[in-house]
Amino acid sequence: MLHIDTDRLIEIFLETIKIDALSGREKPLADYIRKFLSSCKNVEITEDKSNKFSNSNTGNIIIKSGSGGNFVMLSHMDTARSTEQLTPIVSENKITSSGNTILGVDNRVGVAVLLYTLEKQLSNGSAKDFTVAFTTCEETTLLGSKNLKLDKNIKTGFVFDSAFRPGNFINSACGAMSFKIKIIGKASHSGIAPEKGVNSIQIAAEALSKIRQGRIDEETTVNIGKIKGGSAVNVIPEITFIEGEVRSFEIKKIEKEIKKIKDIFDLTVNNSSGRVIFEADWDFSPYKFDETSQIYKTTVEVLSIAGLTPEAKVSLGGSDANSLNANGIPAVNLGIGAQNPHSNEELILIEDLVKTAEIAHHLLMKENK
Repeated sequence: MLHIDTDRLIEIFLETIKIDALSGREKPLADYIRKFLSSCKNVEITEDKSNKFSNSNTGNIIIKSGSGGNFVMLSHMDTARSTEQLTPIVSENKITSSGNTILGVDNRVGVAVLLYTLEKQLSNGSAKDFTVAFTTCEETTLLGSKNLKLDKNIKTGFVFDSAFRPGNFINSACGAMSFKIKIIGKASHSGIAPEKGVNSIQIAAEALSKIRQGRIDEETTVNIGKIKGGSAVNVIPEITFIEGEVRSFEIKKIEKEIKKIKDIFDLTVNNSSGRVIFEADWDFSPYKFDETSQIYKTTVEVLSIAGLTPEAKVSLGGSDANSLNANGIPAVNLGIGAQNPHSNEELILIEDLVKTAEIAHHLLMKENK
């Protein structure tokens, strides 16, 4: 019968949340992970070179138990906000912060569960074959997981990162493409010779008035998130910068909206003697698995063995699961109960922490049959 040492699991969680490791500054937690596993046998700990692309002060940490198996369990090391001044409060059924900071549930719940799983498996002499990865920069760019280097034998991935409670899993997540626009007009004195100038802010405003924003349809959104322009109130603004994104579950819909936006700016600029530089890049690609896919079936089976009612969910947010799928490794994002992420009201129910650890252990047993 599976036994989870709740006290030990909570102890690991409390240790990890006190380590301040924002996106790009994950090294203190990476060092903790190495030290945590230093006495374990039959384990290989490596650091990849993803920091060359992510600009983090560490690469991703990759742990192979036994041969490394054919699947990876993953969580990210960074938090969206600092936990430096964190005071955790452990009550009978949940863990919260004192209310002045985040608790760090996103994603120290995943980190703690996977470390506990590694410790349990590697200390009892019956280690299974599997891989665990701890990634960087999930909260900002996903450049850690985008550049994660795993063995070629890794065929599937299970990401421990969803705010949904255990039993839920993300089988369909949107993709997102961000864009940057630089509108170039012509500076001139706004009082003496406004006619000689080309107002880049005016061009931007005219173009933006023609762009539909918000929810385009049930699975597509467009957002203009940042605008910056001008140099002084008495100067016709020469340069204006605009940044935004398009999200959808369909790649073609994202590309269609991006083209619409670009065409509108091109036409508006051409009609006003200005110039425009338009750049668009994928932040993350969408993924979707139906009930016939093997990873969907495996996830349902493992959650059922853990005594849960599996429920597939869709998400308009990205995660490391998007990166794994884009890199050819089918992956789902599992609910771990990291509630109210990024707020001072973050919490984890102790039963969810324990149940997530059960899921990890059942996954090991299932994939090592």
